[in-house]
Amino acid sequence: MAVTAKWYGLAVRDQWGGPSGTTTPVNWMNDTIKCSLHTASYAYNQDTDEFFSVVTNELATAGGYTAGGVTLAGKSLSYDTASNESRLIAGNASWASATFTCQVAVVYKSTGTGSTSPLMGFVDMGAAQSVSSGTFTIQWDATGVLKGVAA
Repeated sequence: MAVTAKWYGLAVRDQWGGPSGTTTPVNWMNDTIKCSLHTASYAYNQDTDEFFSVVTNELATAGGYTAGGVTLAGKSLSYDTASNESRLIAGNASWASATFTCQVAVVYKSTGTGSTSPLMGFVDMGAAQSVSSGTFTIQWDATGVLKGVAA
């Protein structure tokens, strides 16, 4: 399934230092960027969720899933002059030999500590998605995992 992620609002604000410079900006190319999976019970708040420590209902480490999710690979940046979009691009996220059910994927910068790992974006798949003894893949939108428009 192809998906489009939405930004957490504070991720955009904090890219330029956050309140009083308390948050370190994300370096898409050099930081460890991960994608975690969560059940439908994760009630994300696009306006207030800021760090991975507030994200709930992550899948258990079992059935091909490991806590914290997978590290995104093949990252690049682009700018499209026709649409004025800055695009954060990465290879698809996938879990092999998977048996689980999820509904929300979270993209974040991993520092190794949840309370300092800033959230970037999320995907609500609209309904529970299940896989049984197979590969679960999140196919990012062809124009990027996350994008911003210079208006």
